[in-house]
Amino acid sequence: MQTSNRCLSVCTPGFRTRQKRCVSVPMNLWTRPSFPLVSLTGSNGMSAASSSDLVHRYGGNLPRYTSYPTAASFSEAVGPAQAESWLRALPAQQPVSLYFHVPFCDELCRFCGCNTSVMRHEDGRLAYGDLLREELRRVVALVGTRRSVKHVQFGGGTPSTLPASALRQIMRSVRSMFQIEPDAELSMELDPRHVPVGYPALLGGLGFTRISLGVQDLNPQVQDACGRHQSFEQTEACVTAVRNAGVSGVNIDLIYGLPYQTEESVAETARRIASLRPDRLAVFGYAHVPWKQKRQRLIPEESLPKPSERLAQRARMDTVLRAEGYLPVGLDHYALPQDALVRAASTGTLRRNFQGYTTDSCDVLLGMGASAISMLPDGYVQNITAVAPYARAMADHDGLPIARGVERTADDRLRGSLIERLMCDMGVDLEQMEAQLDVFSPELGALEPLIQDGLVTVEGPKITVTEKGRPFLRHVAAVFDTHRKTLSQAPSSGAPQPRFAGAL
Repeated sequence: MQTSNRCLSVCTPGFRTRQKRCVSVPMNLWTRPSFPLVSLTGSNGMSAASSSDLVHRYGGNLPRYTSYPTAASFSEAVGPAQAESWLRALPAQQPVSLYFHVPFCDELCRFCGCNTSVMRHEDGRLAYGDLLREELRRVVALVGTRRSVKHVQFGGGTPSTLPASALRQIMRSVRSMFQIEPDAELSMELDPRHVPVGYPALLGGLGFTRISLGVQDLNPQVQDACGRHQSFEQTEACVTAVRNAGVSGVNIDLIYGLPYQTEESVAETARRIASLRPDRLAVFGYAHVPWKQKRQRLIPEESLPKPSERLAQRARMDTVLRAEGYLPVGLDHYALPQDALVRAASTGTLRRNFQGYTTDSCDVLLGMGASAISMLPDGYVQNITAVAPYARAMADHDGLPIARGVERTADDRLRGSLIERLMCDMGVDLEQMEAQLDVFSPELGALEPLIQDGLVTVEGPKITVTEKGRPFLRHVAAVFDTHRKTLSQAPSSGAPQPRFAGAL
């Protein structure tokens, strides 16, 4: 690694996504022979009484299933040597996707569960950019140059904390080491409150095609409790600026289940954000994990909506967004009918990875930066989480800064494929899986309560999640998760804490 005279330090340790419009939807848009993905009636098929009953039965904590095995199965048994072996084994023509994690923010939000911290010094941000380029160089030394790339994503934290010069250098390295396809998606997460002057034009000039903005909620009381003050006008100005710069794709994140939220407040936020006509929206349930994220302890527990109230908030946002012309995709995404995410969902090509729902068909995701996760055919590996140890590892060794991971067995790959199709298609045909049907006999039996509750139907080898069951997709996926049972039986020191966030 080339040395740099820039200082990399972290100031705060980190602890870590009008009028209504009538939309004409072609009759064949959602036509698939196996599974009806959505009901265009706008109803989630759930009365208040049945909702409360279901919440009582299906509470608890579950993974989000952005991978299988999930990150809870990662261990130090998989390290740098294993990761390097897997990278060298990639076929020469295997395309890859790239992810760069920037764990810095200008302010820390109390609700956030991401791996991020405040970095005040420009030199520290520049030095981190150097580390990203150096790690990319080390990875390319293992996988070879000029591989095809169709997706490049910068996440965080807030990636725009990277100085413009650092981002230019990283993108220059990417283009020199890989073959960026003409229709590639280049995306970055932005904080509308802290967009550096000239950054939208920088993104447009570098060929970025999509930005993702966190809004979460527009209600002042909710924002006060969350420590994030962001006006509608700030969000609108950011969307306008990036569109004017030629970045056409816009994603916006909303959250329900935050402190002091009500059905009415989340509906108002959803309506106002829909007026900006983002291509896609993600509507996440707040994950309250104060045992993992210390800053969440600043949120009063009594201010949080109860599980039944959370589910009602989700249903209300669903109603608003459908009325505004958006179609639901998977567990928690919405998109305009012409968006590529909707097309992928309708054709069975929608995918799910650590960045959530995506049109990226690549089976290899190379992650750079502190805490970044790489997805490989043989398993998953994660970099050292904290910035300072990550930087030391990069300085002290020539290898990769891998901290942990998990190897995927043949059964893992089979179940991972099945779970991904459930999460993406709301259904799966077991006959299309490369296994005998009797392999899943225990799981089919375990689905019986969900069938009785109208969340799932089973016809021969075909499992279909109903529209009523959409909020419970993770529960259906969990039936096929053999690792979760093992984890629940694993001994722990001290008082046991949940490994996952709430399921609803």
